Amino acid sequence: MVDSSETKNKPLPSSSSSSGMFKRLAAVPLLVLLTGLIFEPIKPQPPKICGTANGPPVTSNRTKLNDGRHVAYVEFGVPREKAKNKIIFIHGFDACRYDTLKVSQELLEELSIYLVGFDRPGYGESDPDPKKTVKSIATDIEEMADNLQLGPKFYVIGFSMGGEAVWSVLKYIPHRLAGAALLGPVANYWWSGFPANVTEEAWNVQLPADKWVVWVAHHFPWLTNWWNSQKYFPSSSVITQDVRIFCPNDLQVLHKWGGPARAAYVGQIVQQGNHESLHRDMIIGFGSWDFSPLDLENPFPNNEGSVHLWHGTEDLIVPVHMSRYIAQQHPWITYHELPTAGHMFILGEGMGDTIVRSLLGQD
Repeated sequence: MVDSSETKNKPLPSSSSSSGMFKRLAAVPLLVLLTGLIFEPIKPQPPKICGTANGPPVTSNRTKLNDGRHVAYVEFGVPREKAKNKIIFIHGFDACRYDTLKVSQELLEELSIYLVGFDRPGYGESDPDPKKTVKSIATDIEEMADNLQLGPKFYVIGFSMGGEAVWSVLKYIPHRLAGAALLGPVANYWWSGFPANVTEEAWNVQLPADKWVVWVAHHFPWLTNWWNSQKYFPSSSVITQDVRIFCPNDLQVLHKWGGPARAAYVGQIVQQGNHESLHRDMIIGFGSWDFSPLDLENPFPNNEGSVHLWHGTEDLIVPVHMSRYIAQQHPWITYHELPTAGHMFILGEGMGDTIVRSLLGQD
């Protein structure tokens, strides 16, 4: 069992600078824009949609949504028709349906759990969604749950960018939830309601290259494809797998993320194109939202379910500060802050079982 602390009123970090974080990024240099316009294509290539003449083959189970798009999924645990607990896992950035939380078969059977991982739009073998919004991932999940006949209530667990998506689920379909867990959820630095010192402290943990990537995705979304494709300036450290984004604890468990098992499917992750997967993730995740997590109300006022937020204190990819503040403002969130852990804490021995037991109230 991994040690975790439930923190409700932990002091906020002090601001590292009196100036606002965005003042230092007043404008994209004209030279950068001109270089992009002249030497690199800004318009992304059309996606290679799975199952079409020029696209990759369909190898997975898929379900069709009302707008005609297909969602690919993979199932774990006990058969869904026999399961007492149904969990939908939302994968993170540059990942796919196979990158679900690792839960032991023993626990899946003990607690009668059906666990399904799915490809978010544009990833793996799920069709791209050029109309993707903050809300659409929630409605996609609801439709998929109905197509798979998961019943009126189900659990959701989201990691990283998938954790950010859980806020959308809590906003738009809280009536369908039995419970929710957010694991190192990505934060949008432009969400309303956060004190400047909290946002700036988190912002300054990022590598300089990632500050630019995030800033461009928010202010110039049409330039995101070029920015992450050009060779003149550093692009996303996550896409380039810069080792500096991993803390010591991450490096100790990172081998579990790779290996022969993942090598067998890693080529599928962005096979339909980087823009409809990675780049659109950034554009939506760091774009303008019509709500902030701070606006949310308790989805379980009668304690008929629970919301858990897990975050490592040494996370260099998604700094802990904004998660900590959200938990302080929402006493209905059970907050687990993991000392010395980084972004990849989910790979820790037995961590998947610990998270699921807590969510289902069996810890």
